[in-house]
This record gives sequence, C-alpha cells and structure tokens, in this order.
Amino acid sequence: MNIGRHFPTLNSLLAQTLTLAWLATASSGDRASAAVPVDLSKYDPKAMVQASVSGDTLTLRWILEDYNGDSVAALGRNPKIARHGELELCLAPGEPLIKSIGVAATRTGPARPILRDVDPVTIVTVGERNLKRRSGWTIFFDKVHKRPHTTHLAKLDLKSARVASDRNASLTVSLAGLTAGSFDGELLFTVYPFCSLVHVEAVLSTEQGGRAIVYDAGIVSSKPAWQKTVWLNPEGALQSANGDSRQSARPLAVRHRVIAAENENGSIAIFPAPHRYFYPLDFANNFKFAWQGSDYRGASKGHGLGFRQPLNGDNRYVPWFNAPPGTAQRLSAFYLISDGNGEKAISEVKRFTRDDKFKPLKGHRTFTSHFHVEHTLEYLKRQKAQGTTGIPAGLKEPGFVKTFKDMGLDIVHLAEFHNGRTPKLKAPERLAQLKLMHEECDRLSTRKFLLLPGEEPNVHLGGHWISFFPKPVYWVLNRSKEAPFVTQEAGIGTVYHVGNAADALELFKRENGLNWTAHARIKGSTGFPDAYAKKDYYLSDTFLGAAWKSMPADLSNPRLGTRVLDLQDDMLNWGQKKYILGEVDVFKIEPDYELYAHMNVNYLRLKKIPRFKQGWQPVLDCLREGRFFVTTGEILIEHFSVNGKESGETAKFMAGERLDIRARVQTTFPLAFYQIVTGDGKRVKRQQFRLTREGSFLEKEIKSNYPTTKDGFHPRWIRFEIWDVAGNGAFTPPVWLEDESSRLPF
Repeated sequence: MNIGRHFPTLNSLLAQTLTLAWLATASSGDRASAAVPVDLSKYDPKAMVQASVSGDTLTLRWILEDYNGDSVAALGRNPKIARHGELELCLAPGEPLIKSIGVAATRTGPARPILRDVDPVTIVTVGERNLKRRSGWTIFFDKVHKRPHTTHLAKLDLKSARVASDRNASLTVSLAGLTAGSFDGELLFTVYPFCSLVHVEAVLSTEQGGRAIVYDAGIVSSKPAWQKTVWLNPEGALQSANGDSRQSARPLAVRHRVIAAENENGSIAIFPAPHRYFYPLDFANNFKFAWQGSDYRGASKGHGLGFRQPLNGDNRYVPWFNAPPGTAQRLSAFYLISDGNGEKAISEVKRFTRDDKFKPLKGHRTFTSHFHVEHTLEYLKRQKAQGTTGIPAGLKEPGFVKTFKDMGLDIVHLAEFHNGRTPKLKAPERLAQLKLMHEECDRLSTRKFLLLPGEEPNVHLGGHWISFFPKPVYWVLNRSKEAPFVTQEAGIGTVYHVGNAADALELFKRENGLNWTAHARIKGSTGFPDAYAKKDYYLSDTFLGAAWKSMPADLSNPRLGTRVLDLQDDMLNWGQKKYILGEVDVFKIEPDYELYAHMNVNYLRLKKIPRFKQGWQPVLDCLREGRFFVTTGEILIEHFSVNGKESGETAKFMAGERLDIRARVQTTFPLAFYQIVTGDGKRVKRQQFRLTREGSFLEKEIKSNYPTTKDGFHPRWIRFEIWDVAGNGAFTPPVWLEDESSRLPF
C-alpha cells in the first residue's frame, strides 16, 4: 500500500494516519502473521526514497548511482530512466528480515531480486576495559583479549518499526528490539538517493561500566540464494567458493575488506566502513578480515558471508573499541547492490576508497608520517646474515616502498630507531646508523617519490615526539655536561650532541627543523603536550604541534580522532599558531598488508616533489605555515577559504560583519555533515550542518556566512571539518582572524 502513489492529493499527515490505521485494522487473513505497526510520522511521501507497506512487507525504492557515465544531475531531472534499488523487509516474526534485495531497470518496473530470505547478522564480543591504567577511556595500552569476554549474536525481537526521511535526503528504517548480551537498542537500514549502498547499523547501548567490544557482521540464510561467494586475495587475485550451505565457516584474507554473494541476477558486496571499523594496532597485517560458510563462530546459524575482527589483533596491545555506559555504539555494515557479477560488485566497492589509493589533487602533494619500518636496522641485520657489504637480497625495493608508491603517496616521512637502545648509543654506532638511513632514503627516492628520514627520539622533552629536518642532520642523543654541543667528524661533517631540552631546541633552530608531539594525550604521550605548553621549545616556531590519528576508537562518535581534534582547538586557544598533521604510527609494512584501513594522509599545497639531494625545505614550510589538509582519503578538500584567505593565512574583518566561508570538496560515500569550528582564546564553538542529500561521488561547493560577534564571542580563528556516513573525514588547519575595528589579531 503506497500512500504517496494511491492518495497523491492527501497531505502528508493524513497519508501517515491512514497507513497507521490500515496497519492497525488489517486482518490476519491479509498477512501471513502479525506484523508490528509502522510509524510513518517522520516519512515524507514526496521523498527521493519511496517507502510502501503491503501486508507484512515494508518496501524501499530509490535511484541508484549510475555507473555508465550519466551524471547525477541528469538522472535527477529524469528519474524514470534511472535504475532503482529495492529493499523488502519482512516485519512478521519468525521470518527472514530481508525478504529481497534487487534492482529494477526503471522507477516503476519490477525488480529482479539478487538475494531472497536473508538475515543481517551482527556478532558482538564484549570484554573488560582496564580503566585504572593511563587515562581511563583514552587508552591504547590494553589487552582486552587476555581478560574474560563473551560473544553474543545480536537478536531482533521486533517491537516497533519507524520510517524517517527528508524530501531530498536519506531514508532510515528503525527496528526496535535488538539485544546482544547486556547491550540493547535497534537495527537501522538507511538508503541514500543516487547511491548503490544499503547501510545497516546495529545501534546498541549498555549500562555496564568498563566495556570494550569488537563485532563481526554479514548476512546469513538457511537456504542460500547465491550461487557463489567472490573475493580478492591479498595479492588482488580473484577467488570464489560455491554457495554450498554444507561448507563450514572459515576466515578469509581479502583485499579491500570486501566479499560478495553472486547469482544470475547480480551480486551483493558486503564491507565495513574502511577506517572506522579498524581499531588501532601496532601492526597492519592482513588478519583475515572476511568470512564465509555455515555456522560462523557457532553463533550464526545458517550459511553466510561478511567481515570480521580477530579477537587477538596483532597479539600486542589489543584495545578493541570503547563502549562507555549509555553511549549508542553504531555497529555498521554496507551492502552494495550490483546487477553485475561478484567481480563487478567488488570493483564498484573499490571506487569508494579510490582503489585504496590517494587521488592526485591539482596543486597538492600527498605527505604521510610516522612509520616504524626500521629499514636501516633490517638492512644491517641482513647484511650481517648474508655476509655482504652491498644491498642485501630482498631489499633492492623493500615491500614498504612498493606499498607506498602503489597507494599514490608522494612523500613519506619515517620514524626510525624506535627502540630503547637508540638514546644510549655512542657516537660511532649512532652516526653509522644515521648515515645509512640517509643514504637509503636517497637511494629509494625518485622524481615521483620522496622518502625522508625521521625519528621518534622520545628523550629530553617529555612524552613521545617526532623529529623532522629539511636535510640530513647528524645528532647524538646523550651529551654529558662536559661534552661539546657541536663537533666535526670525518666523513660526516657537523655532529650535534643533545643532552637536554635546551640542546634540542638549539638544534632545531640551527637546522630549521620541526618537531611535534606523537600520539598526543595517549600512549607514551599521555599528559603531553599539555605538560610543556609553557616551555620554550613548545613556544618556539620549531615546534609544530601534534599529530592526528583515530585513537582510541569509539563507534558512538561520528568523528574520528576527537582526542586530537579537541587538542587542536585547545592549542589554538592557548595562543600560539600550532597545527596538527595526520600520522599513521605502524610498524612493518608489506604489499599484502591491510594498511589502508589504518591510513590517513596530508595534502600539502605544494606544486612539485623536492629532490632528495636538494633538500626538502618546502615540505617543512607547508607544515609550518598550515598549507595543507588532513583526510582519510575519501573526502578531498580542493579549496577552503575565509574571506578569500586559505588555511594558515590571516583573514581581516570588521566587527559585526559575517565571514564568507567557502569550501569545495570531492566525495565518494554520501556526506553526513560538516562543522565550522571557532575559538576566541577561551571558548570553542562548533556549528554542524547536515549533508546527506546528494548521494555518492560528488563534487560539492559549500558556502556559509558566519557571524563574527554573538553573545560576546569574538572568534580569533576558524577551521573546517567534513565527515561522511562511513565515518571518513577531512579537516583543515585554521584561518587566523584579525578584527580591524579593534586591531585584535590572533
């Protein structure tokens, strides 16, 4: 019964009332079994996504994103020519929840079902967080898998159904009655116009304290309607298994975090949010993040497929996801609908992360930092083992270099010698290691790829920090009071001997270097940079600020890495021009690893890649001057300005004027919202604007007029964030503000 179609002259409220009345009075003969009522009070019958109810079936229809070259705008003008997705949900108890998923060639034509009679499945493992260690929930050094934990299949005892939509935006079906152990909540299905995704979320909360979780997700069926399961192995080769429901479930190492079910009508690919699903680890190995087969983990009855998290991670520190009491943890999965085979469906999924690559952007170069690959030490180890003084076998082009190049990275900054021996090394051994690191970075750099030396020294300043120089610099970390600060060494040249914070500051001043807090306010930097925010080396322009990473992870937060985003605002209000850049902070890397899930990148406003032998001062200048933006990769900020000034620059205004804010972005997933963040030296204000309106794969212009004075708030800086429905995001350093009427610069 489609109210929007059969009663077009009735207003929205009357249509909703009739639908509710029909559901309340429908006889048992009209339905196979008693379905719950559907609340349509928040549904707009003229919305881009259409909902209809017939018997015990709730049907959604929406325009799919076109893969044949037609623009979204063209399809929007004539939606009759567009392919439509169809999702049928069965609201009767005891029946598979997803009655069918399919594709219709036109808006009113019949849909060809790809899958029938399947259930979404979410398996939640609940462990105990050690809140006494470090700073409570802001923790990485935890081993949840070593303590008691329980696993629960999320079960839906359907209590009610609600449909909510905006005219030109997404539509969400909310099904109440979901439980998983001590967690309860609802199951959501969201679809977006001009998008081939079905977004499924188990939204769960608990009142128990100190909980940490991981989850697996997918689909299951007692009678599989798919003929085979398809995936890519870590090397990118196509793999498949037949749909035999007798096959026992097994984990699979896959590429691009995706697995697909295929039959003669098409395919459904299932995958997680590319970054949000992965809690931080030291190692980015491919830990078999997919599964397929029957009776998965003994909790999911039936044959199925989906994605998974191994409970023991990399067997080091395994923090899982924070789940504080009362928070709504959103355990999400994406289903991509394709009328092609499984390989085509996977190719369509890959578009959402641009094939796990960082897209070239005019006027920008990609820069990434904080990698403990320990190439130098591995080089020396292999030389000794192989009895050679030349390049050891297997290291002519190391796996990490190939991986970086394949991902479209232009400039990579290492963080080597991350071990307890380094600060204690005497000059000869220390200088030999530095010399080899510099030579190897030079050898492995090309015209299109620049590998740069860097370290995480972690001495003298407090907490952990990263060093970055614009050319090879030689320094020893353990100067005694009697030893000179500078010496000249044969074959090396100038050598600095650093024994305290004052020495470190003098070194970075003389060599025009930069340093910043690594993983601020967590891990070995718990309490930093706050603890030295008034020290000379922090106040110096050689101290950049801090680095951003999604750590810790909390699935109730739509923004990744709020730990450092909040720090950015604090630092700006402290009164210095400090910036945050993106960091990755992982160890060994090989081409078959799952690195992209842990990645972010900095896009520098830099026209060309410097050559190693000429030095890379322009890279440091971009960072020091705030000429970059940070992204997980899916959202690119082509341009951001305030009154015509870009990040790192100063915009002038008169009190009472509105600021002209402009941004131009490229997206893959549908957008969720953007934020304008401002501070006046004491307070921080955020304005959030919802953006789930135009579908996927967009180039979008954003304009805003921001008031400069309100409630006694006089902003001195302003920055921009933007996030999509998968939790991917991008953000800029601030634009500084100068009030010409009061001559109040930052």
